[in-house]
Amino acid sequence: MPTEVALLESPALRVEQMDRVETLDKVKSLVLLPDGIHLRTEEVARYFEVSTASVRRLTDRHQQELFSNGMKVLRGAELRSFHSDMVSLWKGEAPESYPQAATQLRLYTRRTVLNVAMLLRDSDIARSVRTHLLDAEEDLRSSYVSLDRRVTRIEGCLAGVGSALQELGPVLGRMSQRLGSLDRKLDVTHQVVGAISLRLTDVSQDVIRLDARMDELAHRLRELGRREGG
Repeated sequence: MPTEVALLESPALRVEQMDRVETLDKVKSLVLLPDGIHLRTEEVARYFEVSTASVRRLTDRHQQELFSNGMKVLRGAELRSFHSDMVSLWKGEAPESYPQAATQLRLYTRRTVLNVAMLLRDSDIARSVRTHLLDAEEDLRSSYVSLDRRVTRIEGCLAGVGSALQELGPVLGRMSQRLGSLDRKLDVTHQVVGAISLRLTDVSQDVIRLDARMDELAHRLRELGRREGG
């Protein structure tokens, strides 16, 4: 598990945590400018409860990393346009409630503020953010370990099933052969039964013909008896 010192010293570890901006609001409410996206150096300093000078020194030392994570500096026409947009979004409050920078304005996003939290050493708020990040990382690693163990157990069970199926294969083969033999015997039996049925039909017809001849013979005998009696 990475430590707080490792997080402070390693840009690679900070990159791994950079999408977890929700951690900021878990520690303290983050106040944004009226556009709902940006903060000035003053808001960042208030969030971390440090001086604006401390934030500026840190951002000067780590400009490249912070620029890659959303920090930008506005000047000239771009700065004037941004001020105009912010004043219009302030919704009725006096323009003086939004101090305007004279020559340039450094802006931060949530992602940039999280980056600052992983760099700022002398802030209890920043330390709390780092603690939340590391605790969540540990929980995630623990869940991965638990999942890995479950997958390992399932693989073990499947291996046992595979062995059982291998042992069952020859048995199923023999049963299949026996069933095939039985099926052939049943076919022969059906053929014999069919032949017997045909033969019985012939016998039935013979019996019918014999009954007719017997009836005819009985009739003749009665006729003969009547003649002799007369």
